[in-house]
Amino acid sequence: MLAFFLSHFKLQIIFPIRSSNLHLFNHIHFKFFTNATCNIAACNVEISRLSRAGNVEAARKVFDEMPHRDVVSWNSIITAYWQNGFLQESKTLFHSMPSRNVVSWNSIISGCIQHDNADDAYEYFTSMPERNTASYNTMLSGFVRSRRIQEACRLFEIMPRRNVVSYTSMIDGYMQFGDVEQARSLFEIMPCRNVVSWTVMIRGYVDNGRFEEANELFRKMPEKNVIATTAMITGFCKEGRMEEARVLFDKLRFRDCVSYNAIISGYAKNGSSEKALKVHIQMLATGLQPDHATFISVLTACSNLASQSEGTQTHALVLKHGFSSHVSICNALISMYSRCGRIYDSVSAFGHVRSPNIVSWNTIIAAFAQHGLYEHALTYFKQMQLNGFEPDGLTFLSMFSACGHAGMVDESMKWFDLMESKYKVTPSSEHYACLVHMLGRAGQLEKAYLLIQQMPYEADSGVWGALLSACRANLNVELGQIAAEKFLKLEPDNSAAYVMLSNMYAARGMWKEVTYVRGLMKQHGVNKQPAYSWMDVGNEVHSFLGGDISHPSIEDIHTELKQINRQMEDKDRMHLALSQSYINEIDLYS
Repeated sequence: MLAFFLSHFKLQIIFPIRSSNLHLFNHIHFKFFTNATCNIAACNVEISRLSRAGNVEAARKVFDEMPHRDVVSWNSIITAYWQNGFLQESKTLFHSMPSRNVVSWNSIISGCIQHDNADDAYEYFTSMPERNTASYNTMLSGFVRSRRIQEACRLFEIMPRRNVVSYTSMIDGYMQFGDVEQARSLFEIMPCRNVVSWTVMIRGYVDNGRFEEANELFRKMPEKNVIATTAMITGFCKEGRMEEARVLFDKLRFRDCVSYNAIISGYAKNGSSEKALKVHIQMLATGLQPDHATFISVLTACSNLASQSEGTQTHALVLKHGFSSHVSICNALISMYSRCGRIYDSVSAFGHVRSPNIVSWNTIIAAFAQHGLYEHALTYFKQMQLNGFEPDGLTFLSMFSACGHAGMVDESMKWFDLMESKYKVTPSSEHYACLVHMLGRAGQLEKAYLLIQQMPYEADSGVWGALLSACRANLNVELGQIAAEKFLKLEPDNSAAYVMLSNMYAARGMWKEVTYVRGLMKQHGVNKQPAYSWMDVGNEVHSFLGGDISHPSIEDIHTELKQINRQMEDKDRMHLALSQSYINEIDLYS
């Protein structure tokens, strides 16, 4: 037996299983097993090993050439096939078995479940001559996976014996179904808990928006693992508590791709895109390979910063790692290039999507809208329908935006009418806010206010904020006061409404009212958020905060700004002189 394994070890050294010359390896491997005195147990181990390596063809050769097979041999090859995506082959072999044991049945049930075929799994389950706890747990997980919670409950109730896996599966099912209280009740009565039970509960709380309860349970967790900690990092990110998320992340002894993705995504979604890019660089330095979720978050960060250099470098990594046609990554590339002003690259990214989904179509239409290319947006809107996709709420937001950037207010109102009458899409607050903003930019404030009054539900702060912004731009104090009052009732701690109202008063010379608004801000403890901007120079993102002089090149920046300001003043004087000359010339001929 020892000689067998030593010989096999030498064979792997000469021809590694992942060798580029896989055909030659398979041939020698086949000869080795047919010529050697093959021990059944050793062959069974080899079938499993080849299966894990994804070499199911070689595993089948070993199986076919075995002089004798036992039930473990059959179970191993059946499992090998469904684990590598060949469920039908597993079924054929299962029905060809001379004899089966409970493991055989459990394996084929697992295969059906992994291939999202719960009905076939249940048919095998009901046909089993005998079942063990693992059989019930496997079927239970299948019902949970396919979100058939009622059937899972019935099966759980009739189980002869339940173990920690049974309880954990049911808790997971309840959490997925949103029944948090039932999940907690089951968790409390569990005879024993393991790290998976705690993790499922914590992740369930986070997914259901019950973060404080997740945090409380996490503190009580006797042994914290990377999965539970990552779930908490995700929860802190959702709550916008990035400092606490980072503290947890830094405490992790072992960080995997998922934990890196959680913090990168959190930074990208919470206005700290520069930090997202820095963490991504740290991740690459550890040797961890990014997955599709990593690239989506990093591209989102590049998009937020409109950083062309970082975006193109990330695109190169996407190509290197073989994700060039991944639909979600392509969608992120479309958006990123659009935000960087490279609409042709957005179109190119869209062209690389093998099977565009509704998000792909909406993203490319939004890209054209952002660049004011209404006709192109309209063309893709029509193509989307020809490809079998019906427009949704996001599609119409993009079409409104395209009209707005092109100054086509009347056309946008036509789209608004068609949205519900022809396409049966109910307008949301975002649609109304977009139209109000558009009408406001066109100076049609009364029409915008009338649209709000005709809404079938109460306008939210987004709608009133759009009207207030329009009133600020058009210095319509009377309507602006109404919009500000409505806005502040909904969001009393939001500084934006106070600032817009104060600026509007100041522009009209109403200093008494300006003082009153600033007094209200102090009274309510509202502080104006400082201005924040960034620019990408020499492959480095530079951030600037209003009033902040901590940048290392601040003196050079101020010197350059003064020079630009002088040049602008000179051009203004030149423009004024030319204008005066033109006016004088008109006077001479009048």
